[in-house]
Parts: sequence; C-alpha cells; structure tokens
Amino acid sequence: MPAAVAASVPVLPLRQALAGSSAKRCRAPLRGAWGISHPNAECGSRNAERSAPDLFRVRPSAFRVSSRFRRMIALARKYRPKKFADLIVQEHIAAALRGAVAGGRVAHGYLFAGPRGVGKTTAARILAMALNCERRGAAGGLAGEPCGECDSCTRVWTGAANLDVVELDAASNRGVDDARDLRERAMYAASAEGRHKVYIVDEAHMLTREAWNALLKILEEPPPRVVFVFATTEPQKIAQSAAPILSRLQRFDFRRIGPHAIADRLRQVVTAERVVADDEALHLIAKSADGGMRDGLSILDQVVSFGEGPVTAARVREVLGLISDELYGELLRLVSERDPKAVFPLVERLVDAGADLGEFVVGAGEVLRAVLLGNLGGKPEGFTEAMLTLIERYRSPLPAPDVVRLLAVVSELEPQLRSSGNTRLAVELLLLR
Repeated sequence: MPAAVAASVPVLPLRQALAGSSAKRCRAPLRGAWGISHPNAECGSRNAERSAPDLFRVRPSAFRVSSRFRRMIALARKYRPKKFADLIVQEHIAAALRGAVAGGRVAHGYLFAGPRGVGKTTAARILAMALNCERRGAAGGLAGEPCGECDSCTRVWTGAANLDVVELDAASNRGVDDARDLRERAMYAASAEGRHKVYIVDEAHMLTREAWNALLKILEEPPPRVVFVFATTEPQKIAQSAAPILSRLQRFDFRRIGPHAIADRLRQVVTAERVVADDEALHLIAKSADGGMRDGLSILDQVVSFGEGPVTAARVREVLGLISDELYGELLRLVSERDPKAVFPLVERLVDAGADLGEFVVGAGEVLRAVLLGNLGGKPEGFTEAMLTLIERYRSPLPAPDVVRLLAVVSELEPQLRSSGNTRLAVELLLLR
C-alpha cells in the first residue's frame, strides 16, 4: 500500500477494535470458547480483548449429533433378544437355562458352541440378566425370565459398564496372564447380596493351553455366585487343547437357523421399521445368511441403506453380487440338451458379470440336487418361484442317474477350486463333462 494511502487510513488499537468503544461498555461477564463464564472479567477490563466476536467463538452446539444420527442403531443390535423366549430355534437351550434360573440350579460353568450369529453371546447375556434381574418373573412372566426393563437388565443388554457382568474377547485376551487376572477378579464377591458375577468369554477356542490350565482350579471349585460362560464356534479346538475343561462345563450346542425362520424374523423387522420388502428379497437375504440370524439382519441393514424405495430381489442381488436365476436356468438347459458349444458363452457371461465362479459351482450343486429331489418325488424348497419353475421344466429331460453323475463331478470339483490357479478353466471342464 502506498505511504500516502496508508497514512490516511485510521489505525485502531487491537483492544478497541475487538471490544468496541469504551462508551459502549457492558457489564456482562465474558464467556470463553466453550461458554464458560469468567465472573471477574468485564467488557471494559484489561481482558476485553478476549471477548472476541462470534466469529472466533466455538459453540458446543456445533458438535451435537442430530437426533436422526443418534437413532441409527444397527438392526442386529436393535432387535437382539432380551428374553429366553425370544431366542429363535434354540428353544431347547432357552427352556433349560430358564428352568435352571427358576429352580436355583444354575451351573458354575457353561460352554455355548455353535456357528456364528445363532445366539450364543445373546443367550449368555440373557442368562446374566436373569440372574441379576431386579424384577424377575414379574407381571405374570415366566419363572426364570428376566424382565428386560429394569436398570440391571438394561445395563447388561446395552453392554454398559457393569461390576457383576464382564465380557471378554479371548482373541485379544488369550494368554496365561489374562487367565490369571480373570481368576483373581472372580474371587471377589458380587456388588450386592443376592447378585451373581457372570464372566462371558467369547471366542473361547482362542485361549492357549496354559490359559486353560490356569482356569482349571477355579472351574473345579468356583466361588459362590460366580458363573463362567464360554462361547465358541470351534469346540473341537477346546477338546484338543483343554480336554479336562469340558468335564467341568455344561455344554449347549446351538443350531443353525433355517432360511424360513430367518425370513419370518426379517418380515417382523421390516414391518416394525416400516420398510417395504417383497418376500423374494427376504428369502434371498435369509438364504445368504447361511443359518445366522445376525448375518441376516446385517445384510438387511446393508440392503436398506443401499437406496430409497422398497427392498426388491433385484436390489438384493445387486448389493450381494448374487448370480441370477437366468444363468442357472441356462446351465440346466445346456446340460439337458448336451450343448457343449454353450459352455464357453455361459462362463464368459459369468466372468463379465463379476460372479464368483466358486459360488457358481456351489449354487449349481444346490440346483442339481433340487432337480434330483424332484425326480425322486420330493418337493424342493428354499428357491425363488422363478427358480422352482425352471427346476420343474428341466426335471424330465434330466433323469436321476445323469443328475447323480453330475453331482459327483461337482462335489469333486469344489475342493479343487480352492487350490486351482485357473478357476475359469476348471469350471469349463466341469460343464463339458
């Protein structure tokens, strides 16, 4: 800036520029960046320069999360069962645990074994809720059932800090020092009279042999009102590394959940969430869940978040990358008509669509099995209406002996695909046979 122009521009002191004229002083206390009052500071004091304009003030409200985002809870968590009666397909386990709580015959150690997503950790939490519930069996409920509403139940269900219910991940706390620490903590009494201390150890098969040995004594002679629940997807590993432990635990085997039961539960969830979904879409999600309710709810959450509008079968296929019924129909056609020229175009279409050829072979085995079942007088289940129509159409051109031969070839190829360096060639050779 030229000196002449600069000389003509009035320069105000920083204090006056920020605080304003002394004639307009106010007596209101200053507030810091987080809205904290400074009672000893006034607008006209020596600290007036701290009273920066709103431009420099950071307001706490700017960091508040909107109510819309606060309500975004994963469906698998939102619809997790709160009572034994809510456990789907695991009625045999629910009845045994409920009866043990009601009759005061709770064991000191349990082993919950089964596939992922079938309710092992959930059942352990419900057991912990029932043991420490403040209103167990109230309002005409079943004996041994937690109320699911009291403060104790709420803290367990939400995973909040709790002195009496502790969840541990054995995948990251698997050593002997971790086991010794757990053993020492279990020696302390519960926080109040009549309460139980419950230790839920997830992925228990990850514990080392030394860790199991450190827990052996306390599982044999546990303190009063202490319950251990070990959840695992691979019980055979525990049998290999810590066989003596199994004799000290009550074992419950959780079953896979069938696609019909998963689809029924998904229907209840979409109704509660006011989401429009057709039956074929829910069936595809249930089948993709592979027996796990948690996986089914997670997939539904993913598909709903994909975009606006109803949940359709086309959207599910797009999100999950599923192979269309049309391609399986083409497979049945070329096999029934013995059309080797159509093999290479079919595989080309699969590759262009980005399909997993290994998944295609698995699906081909399921479709051929359904054709064989139809030939033997059975009724195939677990398929869409379009796929059932195709199976019925090609049932007669594919006699049972031919289908059995094809299934034998498919079963031989499945393990080979995992180690094959050229899965495309392997699939083409399968179809040519």
